Amino acid sequence: MSNPRKVVLAYSGGLDTSVILKWLINTYHCDVITMTANLGQPEDLSGVEEKAYKTGAKKAYVLDLREEMARDFVFPMVRSAAIYENRYLLGTSIARPLISKALVEIAHKEGADAIAHGATGKGNDQVRFELSAKALDPSIRVIAPWREWDLMSRTALNAFAEANGIPISKGAKRYSMDANMLHTSFEGSELEDPGLAPDPVCHERCVPMEQAPDTPEEITVDFEKGNPVAFNGKRLSPYEIIHALELAGGRNGVGRSDIVENRYVGMKCRGVYENPAGTILYKLHQDLEGLCLDRELLSIRDQLVVRYSEAVYNGYWYSPEREAMQAFMDKAQETVTGQVRAKLYKGGVWPLCRTSPYSLFNKNLATFEASNYDHHDAAGFIKLNSLRLVQYANVKKHLQESK
Repeated sequence: MSNPRKVVLAYSGGLDTSVILKWLINTYHCDVITMTANLGQPEDLSGVEEKAYKTGAKKAYVLDLREEMARDFVFPMVRSAAIYENRYLLGTSIARPLISKALVEIAHKEGADAIAHGATGKGNDQVRFELSAKALDPSIRVIAPWREWDLMSRTALNAFAEANGIPISKGAKRYSMDANMLHTSFEGSELEDPGLAPDPVCHERCVPMEQAPDTPEEITVDFEKGNPVAFNGKRLSPYEIIHALELAGGRNGVGRSDIVENRYVGMKCRGVYENPAGTILYKLHQDLEGLCLDRELLSIRDQLVVRYSEAVYNGYWYSPEREAMQAFMDKAQETVTGQVRAKLYKGGVWPLCRTSPYSLFNKNLATFEASNYDHHDAAGFIKLNSLRLVQYANVKKHLQESK
């Protein structure tokens, strides 16, 4: 395969992608354009453009994708109650299709014939980036340096950086981390042994529960058709509401999880995740659904959650099955409108009350006081629903007698 003329690189400015930028130039003798995505991560991106140019980039994009990520990627996931293996709120997974979309769009704009990413050959991200890219442009070439080069250790990366005059951080980075508006993930170091507890230093978004305030904090979140639209009575943009929830959850120690999950590529991995906003939204949205969704509709939706979450986790955001499931999820959310009041305390989220103009709760039916409900109706209901159990019991008795 011939060398690409121009490559668009997903670039963070860290050690890995800085080395990749120079390696692409040295290996393929091509022009490299960098794309850095502002996804609401805590990192300061002010110097990333200058660093890209110093390392050899022909052009450097720094894109503010915060509102797009919140509105078009996070919110659909919230409406769908997505949670992978009933534990992981998909903070890393949901950013990858958006980054891929930006890479492909810039490649088209700049006439580039390839894109590149810094995901390793062991992880899920390589799959997510490349499946998304192929779905958006089947002809696009994707370069994955970690599957091509021989720089297979941090020592080798540092040596390459020094030899090529790439400025690197003086401090050693203890963990492999990923961050955006929803979460921060930690992998590596002592976390590679599931038998070891996480070191206290792996806290970025959430205070340790022991240091959280001793007084509960009450909040309200308003939803419209499954989307959060207001926090504590104030309407906010999609990104603003996620940021407000991140701060509220983080200061109360909400949203930390330490799990072993199953990667799509076939291995188990252990990670610590901090996702305060996602944790609050998941629990409050679920609470409001209990008030607004029909029992059978909720049951079918919950069955689809497993497949939907797997599609997001495995990199199939732009697949026909995810898009079709999204249409169902959004239809189911038409009545999920209302407000939930909750208490945040020492890592916990406790819904206190909920209201909705589309509530299916009928106080006249549910009350323990006198109402127009006829208790005699239950006898016929039970009799009809017991018919199959009676027949099954008779068959079992016959089997036992015939032995």
